[in-house]
Parts: sequence; structure tokens; C-alpha cells
Amino acid sequence: MDIYNIWFDLKPDADEDDFADALTAFMDHMEAQGRVAGWRLMRCKLGFRPDYMPEFHIMIETENLTQLDRAFTAAAGREGETDRLHFSANSMVQGVKFALFRDWPDNQAR
Repeated sequence: MDIYNIWFDLKPDADEDDFADALTAFMDHMEAQGRVAGWRLMRCKLGFRPDYMPEFHIMIETENLTQLDRAFTAAAGREGETDRLHFSANSMVQGVKFALFRDWPDNQAR
């Protein structure tokens, strides 16, 4: 399992509930299309984080890098329902940081 991590803050004018709804619509769409295996949205609790750490965190699970590539291709395609849903959520975030992790030890490495 590969886990694509995204940390970010919301833009000052973004509504947190509207963002959660928009992200859910986008990620559920991606999962229904088989582009991701699962996902979760997290928020820092009680402000407990280092100063440099953004407030929100998304973990996107994919079965392998091929599935992750399909997700990237779809999100970057800039057409149709996928683009509309992606833009709706993405337009509310700032200060984005990305990382790719995998389960360890894993069968892919052997």
C-alpha cells in the first residue's frame, strides 16, 4: 500500500465545512472510479502540532504506484466531473506540502 500524504491550511476565507464536503465529493468520486483505494481527512487537535506543521492532513491510499499515477492523471486532466470536483476542494487550500510513504516492511520492496 502506498500512502500519499498532503498537509495544508485552509485559505482565510474558506469555510471548513464547505471544504470537508467538497473534499468528500472529490475523494469519493476518485474512489468510485477505482483511482484510489481509500482516504481520510484529519485535522490537528487542540492546536497540538509544531509551528511549521499545517493544520490539515489527507492520507490517500493506493494499491500501487500505477493506481497513484492514474489518480494524478485524472486530477490533472482538467476536464469533466473530476476536474470540477478537484477544483472545488483545491481552491480552498494553501501552504500545501506532499509526501509519499509506504507500509514497511512491504511485499513491494522484496
